[in-house]
Amino acid sequence: MTDERKIMVEEVDAVDAPPRARVEAADPAPRQRDYLDGFLTQKPAEQPAGEPGGDLYEAVIDALKDIYDPEIPVNIYDLGLIYGVDIHEGHVAVTMTLTTPHCPVAESMPGEVELRVGAVPGVGDADVNLVWDPPWDPQKMSDEAKLELGML
Repeated sequence: MTDERKIMVEEVDAVDAPPRARVEAADPAPRQRDYLDGFLTQKPAEQPAGEPGGDLYEAVIDALKDIYDPEIPVNIYDLGLIYGVDIHEGHVAVTMTLTTPHCPVAESMPGEVELRVGAVPGVGDADVNLVWDPPWDPQKMSDEAKLELGML
């Protein structure tokens, strides 16, 4: 370990290029870059209006995001109180829960959800199904809601 190590540097003027691979083609014309033809001109597939990503579905979600829990400064969608939104030919069924069965807005919240969703253009009828199973817990909140409440 006491031997002194020396680094030797060799200077060169030029290096021979490595040999190139040759691929013989039946057609001597160069290959056109056609792998993107059609891909960039394609339009995204239209989502049905009532499916996630569709216009009506997104409008219903936006309406739900306008409803805030009176005790918590976060909308009910980001709180994870909405378990499902089903849309079929203009009929919307919202499955939701509340933070607890003894929530002070247990009587008024489903009615407000029904009114807000029913007011969305394209919605003919709105139903709200209030369920208690599975029970709500803070893990159902979106990251935005957790950040708003200082839980992240």
